[in-house]
Amino acid sequence: MAEPISDEHVASVLRAFVRSSSAMIPRMAEARWLGPPKHANMSAEVCSAWWVRRVGRLTSLAASVPGLLGALGDRLPLQDILGAAGQGLLLCAIASEHGVHDQSERVRLLASVLFDRDLDPSAGATTPAPAPPSNRRLRVRPAAKWLWRQGRLLLAIRDELEKRPHGRVYHRALGMLPVVGMAGDYLGERSALKRAARAADRWLHAQTVQSGQ
Repeated sequence: MAEPISDEHVASVLRAFVRSSSAMIPRMAEARWLGPPKHANMSAEVCSAWWVRRVGRLTSLAASVPGLLGALGDRLPLQDILGAAGQGLLLCAIASEHGVHDQSERVRLLASVLFDRDLDPSAGATTPAPAPPSNRRLRVRPAAKWLWRQGRLLLAIRDELEKRPHGRVYHRALGMLPVVGMAGDYLGERSALKRAARAADRWLHAQTVQSGQ
């Protein structure tokens, strides 16, 4: 039986994830092929929905490709690693919209929403400074490669990935079928992104309330 994954190991992996995501978010925000730009007068809640649509255009499609294989594809970790990577990116973007730029807080947010872990505030305290953003325009292929690299990073905590938000039961049932399973998985990943966004909003609100006490 495998040893339980420690909070320290989860935090270590998420620190690297958060660092890379911090550099990707501004590039993804400006990618025209992902949808219309954000308006300056949007509330944090509306911005969250904007990010669900934007991230979902890329990550939900990528995570649903294994659905072409039906039940066989569900035996592979591809959907979970790509889906978790997409959800993690979304959570970092939502944190940014709420003014949360502290890397350790983002690590705790991801751990809570994705893996139902309440990390100690010191768990992410050693997060390195975010990588400098690139001035190059984000294209489809580099974005997909980035998502794949982030998914491979999360393989280090593979046993945790099944805890992430998933789609509804009927999405997963449809995903078991060959070929059309991709449609079920796609709809399921979009639904899961919305659930992750709502959970992030609740977590961030709770942190605001606690800090005001």
